[in-house]
Amino acid sequence: MKKGIERYKPAVRRHWLVLAAGIEWSAVGVGLMAVACYWLTPSTWPFRIAVVALSMALGVGIYFLTFSRLVKKNLKRIDCKPDLVCLFAFQEKRVYFLIPLMMAMGYAIRHSSLPKEIAAVVYFTMGLALILGSSLYFRQFATVKNEEFPGH
Repeated sequence: MKKGIERYKPAVRRHWLVLAAGIEWSAVGVGLMAVACYWLTPSTWPFRIAVVALSMALGVGIYFLTFSRLVKKNLKRIDCKPDLVCLFAFQEKRVYFLIPLMMAMGYAIRHSSLPKEIAAVVYFTMGLALILGSSLYFRQFATVKNEEFPGH
């Protein structure tokens, strides 16, 4: 029998960590892009198209240069976990300490004197990079064979 706090950990098969990571990355990405689009609504349509095009180019670049490597590293780390693991283990423990820092940076950008059109570029860029990264998690989740994960 598990003792103390261990009995309250939500244990899942490690395969589900991949799905949890994909959901988290895509949810945050969609949220960031929605805020960026809201900030761009007062702008003229040619300006909006330019901002979105720039943000898309930057987002794809960030995805290929950093996020794709980070996702692949996370997938390898998840693959080394035992079959049953805590649901929240889809991120490294240190990332949970970085999340408040990232949220504070977003808050600072949102409440700074920076024009919302510039802030929208940052939010849209990061949102797109996160959504693209989540696609790797979803692809991995969908392609893993059921026999690799008994009990499914």
